This record gives sequence, structure tokens and C-alpha cells, in this order.
Amino acid sequence: MSKNVLKPDEKLDAGGLTCPMPLLKAKQALNNMERGCILEIISTDSSSKRDFEVFSRQSGNELLESKEVDGVFTYLLRKV
Repeated sequence: MSKNVLKPDEKLDAGGLTCPMPLLKAKQALNNMERGCILEIISTDSSSKRDFEVFSRQSGNELLESKEVDGVFTYLLRKV
């Protein structure tokens, strides 16, 4: 059985940046993307989890994935 793997169209490395920079950089990247495209964001800021959840609800962009491994947070957002 194969697992459905989402492939990002763009990647943003916001590692080392603190709030609100990962979210601001993600907003800039999404503004330059087409509807339906997926942006992968890498962040080391622990508060980014809440930021991206709130941003997704407020903007309508779909938070497809949110995970943390060893202090590195990865998010997949689909632009609407």
C-alpha cells in the first residue's frame, strides 16, 4: 500500500528566524504562488506552530501538515 505523499511546489527555509519572521516570509512566498500550490516551511521557532495554525484559519490557506522533529518544525500550506 503506498502512502499519499504531498510534494511541495516551493520550499522556504526559515530556520533560525524568530517570530514573526517565519510567518512573514511564508506570506511573501504565498503571494508569489499560484492557487493550489503547496509551500513547505521549515522553522526552528517553537511559537511558529501556533502562528501557522492561526494564519491558516484566518487566511483560508489550508494547513496540510504540521510536524516537529528534534526542534525543527515543518509545515505544508496550500494556497487558496
